[in-house]
Amino acid sequence: MTAWRQAGRLIRHAFVFEINIYKSLLRWVLRRPSVPPGSAPIGYAQMVTPVLALWIFGSALEIPVAHVLVPWHGVRIALIILGVWGLLWMIGFLAGLRSYPHLLDADTLRVRSGPMHDIAIPLAAIARVSSRESSLPSSMWVLQPETTDAGVHLNVAVSGQVNVHVALRQPLPVITRKGSMTITAISFWADAPRQLVARLSSTGTAGAKT
Repeated sequence: MTAWRQAGRLIRHAFVFEINIYKSLLRWVLRRPSVPPGSAPIGYAQMVTPVLALWIFGSALEIPVAHVLVPWHGVRIALIILGVWGLLWMIGFLAGLRSYPHLLDADTLRVRSGPMHDIAIPLAAIARVSSRESSLPSSMWVLQPETTDAGVHLNVAVSGQVNVHVALRQPLPVITRKGSMTITAISFWADAPRQLVARLSSTGTAGAKT
C-alpha cells in the first residue's frame, strides 16, 4: 500500500508541475507576474537563463530537423509533437522562474522557486542575514534541508547554488512541498544578493553581514 501511495504522490506531483508550467507560460505571455501590490520582486533566474535559453534553442531546432530528416510519417509526427511539448515545457519552466520572483514587503520575505515553492519568513523572525555563494550536494533538487547543531537549515537552491543566508531568532514552522518542517535558518539564491542583504538590514529586524 505504501508503494501505491508513493506512486500516487509522484503522479499528483507531476500533474501539478505540468499544469503550473502552462500557468507560468500564460503569465509570461500576458506579462502578469505573480507580484501582489505592496511587494517588491527579487529575481533569481539570471544565472540559469543562458543555460535554459540554449536548451530552448535546441528544442526548437529539433522540430524542423525531425520534419526534414525522418522519412516515416508516423514517427515524424510523434517526434514533432514531442518536440513541441518539450519546447513549451522549457519555455514554461523559465517563465515560472521569472513570473514567480521572491517577494519582500513590509512584514514578510517570501522565498520562492517558480509556482511550486513559496516559503514565508516574517521579517521579525530574522536574526542575521549574510551574502556568500555556496554549492549544495545536488544540482537537481530545489529544496535541500540539512540538519545542523542549531536545527534544520532549509536550502532553496537554483542549480545547486545559494548565496543569501538567513538565520532565524527561533525555530519557525513552515509548510513546504516536502511537508511541514521547523527550520532555524534558510538559504536561497538571489540575482543581487548584497542589495537584498542591505534591504533586509534596513528593516531594522536583522543584522547584516556581507
